[in-house]
Amino acid sequence: MNNKTIPMTDALYAYLLDNSLRDHPVLAAIRQANAQDEMLSLMQISPEQGQFMAMLVQLINAKRTIEVGTSTGYSALSVALALPEDGEVIACDTNEKVLRLAEGFWQQAGVSHKITARPGPALTTLNELLNTGQAGQFDFAFIDADKTGYDAYFEACLKLLRTGGLIVIDNVLWGGAVIDAEKQDEDTVAIRALNKKLHYDKRVNLSMLAIADGLTLLHKR
Repeated sequence: MNNKTIPMTDALYAYLLDNSLRDHPVLAAIRQANAQDEMLSLMQISPEQGQFMAMLVQLINAKRTIEVGTSTGYSALSVALALPEDGEVIACDTNEKVLRLAEGFWQQAGVSHKITARPGPALTTLNELLNTGQAGQFDFAFIDADKTGYDAYFEACLKLLRTGGLIVIDNVLWGGAVIDAEKQDEDTVAIRALNKKLHYDKRVNLSMLAIADGLTLLHKR
């Protein structure tokens, strides 16, 4: 038996999806639409990651959630579908055009009442929430936006989360660039620095997982 994560071939990945994915038709529609645009396709999380996040939300009985980086709404929809009827997703993205597309998909899925789109810089929205007394009022946060902003998003989300809440950070392996010494661009350097910081951050319990492009789970102590 292998004592580390096994390589994911195309055939094995297909098996994983065939035997695990419980797809929603609107999630499938978003993937199909994004496949027509290379950038949107790259920005979309994988279907197994969306399903995993939905399960996390259910396991912690989340009601109030935050998303930093929404694009066409795949991850927000994955979470919203798992929330109770009075649940809430605050979805932040700087691109108002793609947020409008996302809202159309959320309406199709019948969960638009659970999701509030917040166009503009996410840090502005997060600080507004903090300044209106909402620290400690959220259960779950997902961070998947500009990598140089990850540290600031993490710090703001940590303040907004209740004790026992969960932060999920995407792209922490960055296509393997985190271990390539020749990769010194701002995004890669920022991800490396945050990964190192979180390893020693006693405010959270941590697990980095080899799901999709790398996923870090942070449980607020």
